[in-house]
Amino acid sequence: HNNLQKLKGKDLYMINYNVLPDYRTRKEIIGKICEKYSFVKQFFIGKSVCGRCINVLHIGNTKHRVLYCGGFHGSEYLTVLALLKFLEECCRSMQSDKKVGGYNLGDFLKIRGLTIIPCVNPDGVEIALHGSEAALKYKPLVDDVAENTHKWQANARGVDINHNFNAGWCELKKREISRNIKSPAPTRFGGNCPESEPETRALTRFCRNYDFERALALHSQGREIYCSFGKHTPVLSFRLAFSQASGYNIAFPEDIATGGGFKDWFIECFRRPALTVEMGMGENPLPLVDFEGEYEILRKILSLGVVV
Repeated sequence: HNNLQKLKGKDLYMINYNVLPDYRTRKEIIGKICEKYSFVKQFFIGKSVCGRCINVLHIGNTKHRVLYCGGFHGSEYLTVLALLKFLEECCRSMQSDKKVGGYNLGDFLKIRGLTIIPCVNPDGVEIALHGSEAALKYKPLVDDVAENTHKWQANARGVDINHNFNAGWCELKKREISRNIKSPAPTRFGGNCPESEPETRALTRFCRNYDFERALALHSQGREIYCSFGKHTPVLSFRLAFSQASGYNIAFPEDIATGGGFKDWFIECFRRPALTVEMGMGENPLPLVDFEGEYEILRKILSLGVVV
């Protein structure tokens, strides 16, 4: 039976991604990937407010790298699944020359390696999936500000990680206040100062220590790509966006979503290209039943981020 499976190829060994990616399930998926592909490097860049580890996985070239991050917002957990599945497909390509998104990524990954952080905000995802109990000692705070944790976006302290980066943060804070967002909330409260949260600091410290050529932040929803921030946006950022926009629209964020984000900070800090990619259509959290169809659309975009 085992020999028959081997003859039919590696597809039979693909991990099941039609699961809700909570902390325990992510750990199991990552463990399976690392067991199947011994060349995957796994480590941690820090811990969340509640002490949950922020995983990093890397494959390919270590001198030239691109960075993909997901799970910034709790209810956007399909992004976590997408990055883990893409990583596994890249691993298979490295091992068997199988194409991903129309490209033999195994060859390209020898030139430009891929680093992924599947879940920047592990507490937020846990709260969205399992309720305020997952916030541990911050449970009273979560209960106080949210009637329904199903749509929770922030971290356990009620800070929106993607409003907490030091890029246009002061201007964003003024816009938050004008909308009466002045304290911990399920979404869009950027904290009391930039990088106030351990999740944000872990990511910025990691980026400063490694020389990433470009970065991609995966969010949901809208099937849109955002590629610019301020006067330092490199031309390559636009080129990447337009080359990747198969089934997606190039868009510009509304004012309350301008600044404070990881893509904004990466562009401003390093003067290198970065994209925010919004997968899926509908309302967060997108249903798990949407995942496979949306991933089929997204796969080419993720592939081109390594290739172009």
